[in-house]
Amino acid sequence: MPENILFAFLLTLFAGLSTGVGSLIGLLSKQVNPKVLTISLGFSAGVMLYVSMIEIFVKAKDSLSVALGSKAGYACTVIAFFAGIFVIALIDRLVPAYENPHEVNTEKIIEEASEKERAKLLRMGLFSALAIAIHNFPEGLATFMSGLSNPALGISIAVAIAIHNIPEGLAVSAPIYFATKSRKKAFVLSFLSGLAEPVGAIIGFFLLRSLFNDLTFGLVFASVAGIMVYISLDELLPTAEEYGEHHLAIGGLVGGMLVMAVSLLLFL
Repeated sequence: MPENILFAFLLTLFAGLSTGVGSLIGLLSKQVNPKVLTISLGFSAGVMLYVSMIEIFVKAKDSLSVALGSKAGYACTVIAFFAGIFVIALIDRLVPAYENPHEVNTEKIIEEASEKERAKLLRMGLFSALAIAIHNFPEGLATFMSGLSNPALGISIAVAIAIHNIPEGLAVSAPIYFATKSRKKAFVLSFLSGLAEPVGAIIGFFLLRSLFNDLTFGLVFASVAGIMVYISLDELLPTAEEYGEHHLAIGGLVGGMLVMAVSLLLFL
């Protein structure tokens, strides 16, 4: 069990720190290939949608059925699934649109901002870092719980979330760098926002450890499935289409689902 905990934590750390990777890409390169970003985001969405609906939801239902019986277990799985969607949607709702990292057009910011707007850009970048930290908290719990339950599943989810986090790093670093002209500040704030994922994993684990049984496991996993579905549909796919063509995003989506399906078959 301790080995599983360390492995799950390292997966979560990897997923969270990819926000810093996004920041580095933005700071070290003048241009990011939008087609590659579109396919990658679509691929990440496909992985998360497939694994949420086919693997995690079913595991949650099985656990809750053991704890509560077949009918009540299924009903609780559905309730917890939509509760997860509601929670992450509420977080999105509480973050104002202009401060939401998924609403930031970094290219437009860089091109159109003037000297007078730098203070506003710095504030937006700081709020973006805070918003990303809030979003990453439940993602960290999702990655950790998956890695704890099934290492192969955890790896797939960690990679998908890592891809998802890269443009978030860009969203934080671009306005902060333009406002301060400091690569160090832009990178550090982006890096710190990604640390919310392992923090979410640690807090979630210690809060739930004493209550860990079939009921708790099922409720957490069902809500995690809901969170991941929402992230895929509300953030990943719209962002993918914003950066590139619709068919590239869908191609990446199908590719992600196919890779996830094959990987799950290999570990049966």
